[in-house]
Amino acid sequence: MISKLPKWAADLTEKTSSIMTDMKILETVYITPNVKKIRFQGDISRMNFQIGHANVIRVSDTEFRNYTTSYYNVDEGVLDIIFHIHGNGVGSQYIDSLKPLDELRISIPRGKKMYNENIQQQFIFGDETSLGLACSMLTILKKNKHQYQFYFELDDENQNIPELLGLENYTVFSKKNTFRDEEWINELPIFNSDEWNTANFILTGNVKSVQTFRKVLKDNSRNNISSQGYWLEGKKGL
Repeated sequence: MISKLPKWAADLTEKTSSIMTDMKILETVYITPNVKKIRFQGDISRMNFQIGHANVIRVSDTEFRNYTTSYYNVDEGVLDIIFHIHGNGVGSQYIDSLKPLDELRISIPRGKKMYNENIQQQFIFGDETSLGLACSMLTILKKNKHQYQFYFELDDENQNIPELLGLENYTVFSKKNTFRDEEWINELPIFNSDEWNTANFILTGNVKSVQTFRKVLKDNSRNNISSQGYWLEGKKGL
């Protein structure tokens, strides 16, 4: 879905589109002051949840944003989304304002395939915007008995979030432009271990970090790579 539309077109998309579903907020929790988890309830029986797919939410009269479901239960009609509230953008302001009993419409998930169940080793990289994807993957990774590793670049105040979310096999790095440094990335343990040569690499989060990490992987002949930049400094509505 396009991230920005004229108001009349956004109204039409939200109110009449067959891909939009009525939802009500059951619960909101601030994991940290800038990371908020919201539980929505509604008829999600038409939603086909796939790793890497995102739901669209209208965040203003003219703008939409993509968010990844971290948990869902079709029988109970609930889904959770973990939001990173950073800066003063319309998306962050809207999400920060949401409270229990608020009603809104959420699209069915869509996107590109990122998870390859046939590859034993799974490596997932991201930042705060990738936490929902990581949570949604953990159950599947354990169920399918994968070897897996999460790498996160997080702001200092969010360093303990993976633990609070119950994630496992993760390494947290400070967000100090580390993943913009190709030489530094080359020294990471995954490039000194033969067992990760044929891993499935899933890269999400900041566009510049994703691009740099992807380049290093390609330079090291790592070819099973799926990437999706979720945000970029100074750019709205990825």
